Amino acid sequence: MSIHQKTKSLSARGEALSDTFFQLKVLNGKELVDVKYTPFAEKIAEVGFPRLRPSHIDIFQLNIGKLCNQTCAHCHVDAGPDKKVENMDRATLEKCLDILSRYDIGTVDITGGAPEMNPHFKWFVEECRKLGKEVIDRCNLTIIMANKKYNTLPEWFAEHQVHIVSSLPYFSKTRTDAQRGDGVFEDSIEALRRLNAVGYGKEDSNLQLDLVYNPTGAYLPGDQGSLEREFKSQLKRRYDIDFNQLFAITNMPISRFLEYLLESGNYEDYMTELVNAFNPTVVGSVMCRNTISVSWDGYIYDCDFNQMLDLKVSTKDSDHIDNFDYERLSNRNIVLNQHCYGCTAGAGSSCGGEVG
Repeated sequence: MSIHQKTKSLSARGEALSDTFFQLKVLNGKELVDVKYTPFAEKIAEVGFPRLRPSHIDIFQLNIGKLCNQTCAHCHVDAGPDKKVENMDRATLEKCLDILSRYDIGTVDITGGAPEMNPHFKWFVEECRKLGKEVIDRCNLTIIMANKKYNTLPEWFAEHQVHIVSSLPYFSKTRTDAQRGDGVFEDSIEALRRLNAVGYGKEDSNLQLDLVYNPTGAYLPGDQGSLEREFKSQLKRRYDIDFNQLFAITNMPISRFLEYLLESGNYEDYMTELVNAFNPTVVGSVMCRNTISVSWDGYIYDCDFNQMLDLKVSTKDSDHIDNFDYERLSNRNIVLNQHCYGCTAGAGSSCGGEVG
C-alpha cells in the first residue's frame, strides 16, 4: 500500500485560501492580486445570455464527503485524510433518496473526496440502483488499492453496474505522481487492471469505465478526441489497459489549484488565458444547466465548483434538501462568478469533459 499524501489540506494548514469568501475576493481582484477581468455575468450577457437558467434537471450530483486517501496538489475540493468531519450522514442520504424517488432525475453522480470512504456509500448506491437510476462513481482508483476493505470494489461495482469515472492525469508515472502523490500511478494502473478483469472498459461489456484528464500545469487541456486516442494507444501498448471514453477537464482556479497558481506566479497568465479563450457557443451547454449539486451537509448548488466556493443556489427558499422544490430549482437563475470562465474556455469543460 502506498501513501498518497503530499501535504495537508488548506484548512488543516490554516491557510487564508481555505476561506471560500477569501477565494472569491482573490478571483475578483480584491485580495493578493490587483488584476481584474470583465465580470463573467457581463461577458455572457454580451453574447445573448442576460441570465443563465436551467434547461432541465437530469443529474443529481452529491459530494458525499471530503474524506480522501489522497491529498492532490490541484484538488478543487481541498479533500484529504484529515477531512473526517465533512461526510454525509445516513439521514441526509435518505432525504436524497426520497427526492430521487419522487422526480424523474435519471443520473446520480457521486463524488468526493473518495466517495467509497463514506460508511453509507454501498447502501446508498444499491438503493439508487433499485430506483432505476444510473449511478456514476467518481473513483480516484487508488482507493481500490488502499487496503483489503476496498480490494473487492471492482467486483461490487460490476454487480451493481456502476458507471466508473476515474482520474488519471497522464499515462506516465512522473506526471501523474507530480499531481497526485508518490505511488499513485502504479496503484492506479493496478486498479485499472482489476476493473478490466471484471469487464469494465471492454468492447463486449456494458460496464462503463471513463477516464478524466486534467492538465498538470497552468494551461488548458488539448483536444479531447486526440487525447483520448493517445491515452488508449499508450495504455493498451504499455499496460494492456482498456477504457471507454476520456474526459478532458479544465482546472478551475479555486482551492488548491488556486494556491498553486498564486505560488507559482501563474495566476494572471492562467486567468487571462481562460478569459481570452471564452467561447460563446458553449455557454448554453455548461453543466449547471442540467445539474444540481448537493453538499455533504445537504445544501444545494448549481455545480460542484460553486459548491466548493459556497455559492448556494439563488432560490433561498429552496437551497437545502429539507426544502427541496423541483419547480423553483428548475426556474432559478444560476449563480455566476469569475471561475465560470473555466467552463466556457476553448471547447468548454464539465464533469463529462468537453461540452462544445
